[in-house]
Amino acid sequence: MILPQLLRRFLRHRDDSVFYQMQAVDAIRWLESKGVASEGVRTALDLGCGHGVFGAELLARGWKVTFADESCWLHDAYRQHPFLKINLDRDSLASLGQYDLVVCSNVLEHLAHPERLLERAHQLMNPKGFFYMSWTNWLSPWGGHEFSPLHYLGARAGPALYDRLFSRKRFHQPFQNLFPTYIGAVLRTIDRNPHLRLKAMAPRYYTEFPGIMRLPGSREFLAWNAALLTERRDS
Repeated sequence: MILPQLLRRFLRHRDDSVFYQMQAVDAIRWLESKGVASEGVRTALDLGCGHGVFGAELLARGWKVTFADESCWLHDAYRQHPFLKINLDRDSLASLGQYDLVVCSNVLEHLAHPERLLERAHQLMNPKGFFYMSWTNWLSPWGGHEFSPLHYLGARAGPALYDRLFSRKRFHQPFQNLFPTYIGAVLRTIDRNPHLRLKAMAPRYYTEFPGIMRLPGSREFLAWNAALLTERRDS
């Protein structure tokens, strides 16, 4: 269980690059345990890559990685690798190509229309490819990000109370760059996609307890961050 280490790191250093590196290393461990092997040179897309920390961990394991995001915020060390610009709420996925693995980490809750990505995710996958996504679902303890746990008061009342109580500036604005998402709704969207098959799911920070994800309703609160692994149904 990586959650205690992440909490310690966050309390001391906030969400620095090491914090996200810890997440990436643990996620790759889980992916490998589910059959997403790293042997040989395989292709990966770090979709919504941010600074490129997740993709960098794949590079270190021999993957050929392409980075993609709305703007290039990559660390200088990764800028020699391919980068594609895309707005996932507006743009077609056609220009991105297809890969053996697509990782979309901490992105879904920042999309105004996450269902658009879920409905088209198979377009990014090679016939035997995988799509890994993880995100902070709204009703989890960190659903409101920095104004958690006040998000339980609602997407408008919660941040408004936060602003009254604290003088520090808040980055996340509900319905602008943070959107309520629910595990149940995401699973239903995947199930409706005839090209996708759910291979595995678990709470990202305690993957040892995958049964939590099979509890409708309860999983929305108990899964701090949801991790889903899908594969091409037509492969």
